[in-house]
Order: sequence, then structure tokens, then C-alpha cells
Amino acid sequence: VIEEIEVAPPQANEVRIKIVASSLCRSDLYLLREGKKDFNFPLVLGHEAAGIVESVGPGVTEFKQGDKVIPIFISQCRECRFCKSPKTNLCDNSDLIQCLVPNDGMPEPDSRLTCKGKKLIQYMGTSTFSEYTVVNQNAVAKVDPAAPLDKVCLLGCGICTGYGAAVNTAKVEPGSTCAVFGLGAVGLAAVMGCKAAGAKRIIAVDTNPDKFDKAKEFGATEFVNPNDHDKPISQVLSDMTSGGVDYSLECIGNVGVMRSALESCVKGWGISVIVGFTNVHDLSTRPVQLLLGRTWTGSAFGGFKSKDGVQQMVKAYMDKKIKVDEFITHNLTLNEVNDAIELLKQGKR
Repeated sequence: VIEEIEVAPPQANEVRIKIVASSLCRSDLYLLREGKKDFNFPLVLGHEAAGIVESVGPGVTEFKQGDKVIPIFISQCRECRFCKSPKTNLCDNSDLIQCLVPNDGMPEPDSRLTCKGKKLIQYMGTSTFSEYTVVNQNAVAKVDPAAPLDKVCLLGCGICTGYGAAVNTAKVEPGSTCAVFGLGAVGLAAVMGCKAAGAKRIIAVDTNPDKFDKAKEFGATEFVNPNDHDKPISQVLSDMTSGGVDYSLECIGNVGVMRSALESCVKGWGISVIVGFTNVHDLSTRPVQLLLGRTWTGSAFGGFKSKDGVQQMVKAYMDKKIKVDEFITHNLTLNEVNDAIELLKQGKR
């Protein structure tokens, strides 16, 4: 629903942001479809946006009024054991874990958002489907003043997530063969990452054949529709690649597809990365799949240290080294958010 809400001034170490543009991520749709039992309400959705700093709270030195910024759902405090480790992009001082594993006994992070006197929950610490939001300074990245906010907002989640899963997490090698499952924004970004890493074959897997032309724009070399085959997709890919792909990336959030992606990898060294999110089903495979040398791993925000990674990707966009504009299919007003959600449900976004 569209409501008028109150957004309180930022407190210590917080930044109040005027949101200029917010893109729609399937994680928002996931909550509406499957995640309701896990989350408390009422909340404000949205976590993939860009805006302008309206005001800052005490202790904020990195940002000032007028800065162009991207709020991020993974913090980078630069001080905790995770931030100091090159092995992960997680941060101890992040709302992410409480959002991914909600109702685990931990209190909800505080929020500056209220409606009719009732406190609103801030989704993933950002809540960008609001004209204004207040975010901890650890979860905000300052970007190039020349960056178009209605474009680089996509770097707040989807593009970094898919691209980084290929480049940072899988570490796709030149000349390799990859399979990307799911050709939404995250999957297309994964295709783009595989191409940037020098993959020779990039097989795009989706049940919607209308997605293939777009996937080719981003670097896909082949397309497979599982509905066109009477055998498991893992067997189809194995037959196509003399035993399996070097890398597979699952960009849907479906545990059955996650298993198929793993089993599509070549034995000995195949790496499969879980990129899509779900928290309602268990995941399984036969142990022999891993005993034979495959690696199964996950990737949050593409493995990017959030502040550093967003700035890096904005620069890459400004230098015309990555695609961003090509991901945008519709431009709608905030009042049309339900129309945007319907387009996403229909696979037209």
C-alpha cells in the first residue's frame, strides 16, 4: 500500500537519504510470495537504490549533504574481523544476517520510519521504496557526482550480485565453460561476469526462450530451455560439454535448480555457486557429487566488500567497462510499484 510515513532525523552514525531511484529485486517479491512467515510487519521493502544525502547524524564524517550515494544491504565497517579478512565480504555490524535469518531471537534493528504512530521495520537496513530513508553510515557508498542515479541504482544489489558471483566467488578462468541458470537481472549480470572473465562458452539456461536474445547481448554463446528436453538438464549439459561445465551459477533461488546446477559441473574441479536466495526449503544432493571433487558454495552481493565494490563497479560503468543501462526495461513512478511487481511476476522485467 502507498502510505504517508514519517522519517525521523538521523541519529549517531546515520545518514538520511532522499531516494532518487529504486530498482525492483526478486528478493522483494520473494518476501511477498514465500517469506511472510519469517518476517515481522509492517515493513517498507526495497534495497536496490541510489539517492542524495539530505542530512547526517553526529559522528558521520564520510558523508555530507548533497553527496550522491548508494545504500547497501551489507555493511562494511572496516573494523570487524570479517571486514579485515580477505576471505569474506560479510560484516559483523550488518543488518543482513537478521534479514536472511529472521525471527532467530535477535531483536529487530531500530528504524527511523513510522506510520500513524507505529514503528515500521526497515527491510535489509535500507527500505528504499520510500522517498526518504535513514541508513547506518557503514551501509552507504559515496559515488561519482557525475553518475546517473537512475542507472547506477542497479549496482546496489542485482548487477554486483551476479557479476561478482562469477568474477569474485567462482573466479571463472579464461577459456572455461560456464552455465548460468536463470536469466533475470542477476543471471544476466552473471553472464556478463563470465564473459569479462574470459569464458569461452557461456550456456544460458532458462524456461523462457524470450530471454535468449537479451542473454546474447551480455555474452551468452548458447541457450538451453529445460522444457525442450526429456532428460534432466544436468545430463543435457553434460552431453553438450563432454562431462559437465567448469562453472555453474544458480541465479533463481530454487533448491531443485541449485542441485541441477551442481550436478551439471564436471567432476574433479567443477565449481557451482548458489546466488539465488530462498529460506523455505532444504537443500540436498548425493555425497558422491562432492566426493568426486566438485565444489558447492554460495555468494552474497557477489563477494564484493560493499562500499569498495560499489565504488569499483560505478567506476567501471562510468568507464564503459560494464553494462548497466541495458538491464532497465521500464521506468515507473513510486505510485506504480505494484505494476512493477506484476511485471516482475510475469517475467517482463
